[in-house]
Amino acid sequence: MTPDEQKRAAAAKALEYVQDGMRLGLGTGSTAAHFVDLLGQRVKDGLSVICVPTSEQTRDQALSLNIPLTTLDETPELDITVDGADEVDASLRLIKGGGGALLREKIVADVSKRMIVIADDSKLVKTLGAFPLPIEVNRFGLQASLNAIDKAARASGCSGDITLRMVGENEPFISDSGQYIVDCHFGEIPDADDLATRLAGIPGVMEHGLFVGIATDCLLAGSDGVRTLTVK
Repeated sequence: MTPDEQKRAAAAKALEYVQDGMRLGLGTGSTAAHFVDLLGQRVKDGLSVICVPTSEQTRDQALSLNIPLTTLDETPELDITVDGADEVDASLRLIKGGGGALLREKIVADVSKRMIVIADDSKLVKTLGAFPLPIEVNRFGLQASLNAIDKAARASGCSGDITLRMVGENEPFISDSGQYIVDCHFGEIPDADDLATRLAGIPGVMEHGLFVGIATDCLLAGSDGVRTLTVK
């Protein structure tokens, strides 16, 4: 299978967990888009669900497929969130946020009884960090936040460039929540739990892309089919 076919296979497997009447969180990104597409087909065939999208992009896709949507204000507890990941390790710690939706993704995942990660098996790594770690920061006091992030990273054994995500040469990327995204090119994160704790304590950090203790299942698609990892 091609990488795209593997993503769709993982999405199809995740759909087997969905039951009539469920409240779902819909993730963001190319793999999650496959799940939303397949879910739309099931809804067309009569499946009854209500969903919370994690980004405007996912919201638009779901609306185009006539998937019923709600908000966390109206539906503050969800059954399952299905989302992709930029990296995942054997303990189901994740790096997410390559698409810039990490704040909303983490809020939605955190209020779900179950978070199912769907990915091709290239996303499984021994140690997180080869994929740049996204961090969503407030626009106010950007340099102070960058300095604090660098200090926290070094204290946790990480080093590397920390760069403001841009759209073109002169325009910063703005998340759906109106924040900046900075990308941390650490190469390796020796203690993801420690770094997550340190980053969470920085006032200017709205959220970071380390998802620790949130994912419950991971469906990894490869040439031999889809395998399931669960929290040990």
